[in-house]
Amino acid sequence: MNDLMVFEYFINPNKRVFWIYIISSIFLAFIYFLYTKKSHRAIFSSKLWLHPSAKLDYSYFFLGYMINAFLLIPLIISAKTIAYSITKFLYLHFGMIENSIFSYKEILFLYTLSLFIFSDFTRYILHRVLHEVPFLWEFHKVHHSAKVLNPLTFYRVHPVENILFGLRYSLSVGFITGIFLYFFGAMIDIYMIFGANIFIVVFSILGSNLRHSHIPFSYGKYLEKIFISPKQHQIHHSKKHFDKNYGGYLAVWDYLFGSLKLSKDVKVLKFGLKKEQMKEYKTILSLLIFPFKNLFNRRQYDKNNYDS
Repeated sequence: MNDLMVFEYFINPNKRVFWIYIISSIFLAFIYFLYTKKSHRAIFSSKLWLHPSAKLDYSYFFLGYMINAFLLIPLIISAKTIAYSITKFLYLHFGMIENSIFSYKEILFLYTLSLFIFSDFTRYILHRVLHEVPFLWEFHKVHHSAKVLNPLTFYRVHPVENILFGLRYSLSVGFITGIFLYFFGAMIDIYMIFGANIFIVVFSILGSNLRHSHIPFSYGKYLEKIFISPKQHQIHHSKKHFDKNYGGYLAVWDYLFGSLKLSKDVKVLKFGLKKEQMKEYKTILSLLIFPFKNLFNRRQYDKNNYDS
């Protein structure tokens, strides 16, 4: 039963490892090797796919699914609840709004685009906060502890971080939906492909699974100022550039807030944390426990220094 539930990730277009996104990434990888004439042997090497870090990703993926499904998701307030609260607030403070001059198709486009842009912006903000706030960085380090990258590295995320991103999703989607419900009522809907937001599907097809890979697929220096390419996210995973390319789909936030790094500016990528830290993230239990242990040790250290 659990195996079948996990399989849902590969048939759900809202998941990163949806089978069509996997196939499109394989196709783009083929184009990359054909165009660059570089050897693809290393990508199929057992040293990569059977690396201890990769094996940990595989096992953590299954455990993470169980934790999210049965422990975390029930704790997160729904986007629908947020939306109704926003709409009610607007009605109470500003009264009724006359019917919009926009057509159904225009509302459909505006709502779909607004959801995508605002959600991506809040993702950028939270991701940057996870790096810059020491307390939260302890949990986000779990994701950056991957020594090698593969599509399932995307799911190497601590449950605390999953809660934060779940809340971010509910708040951002609920906020935009509440505003559109107030102005346009039941007319709101989104453009979808395969049952998912059309913008998410398009960007996922354009190599989302190559982001956590060793295939440095770039969009070129001009497009990379607008969209985050697979290599740009790989740069973010490299030890020297944790403070670059926080963006999810759009690079404009990094460009506006000074955290953008283009593919052409980075030649060597080395993934993982500092050597002395890597020993803390070698088992499933350590991925879950070490953030709390490190925070406790830091608190004790600060307390002892204060007392002295």
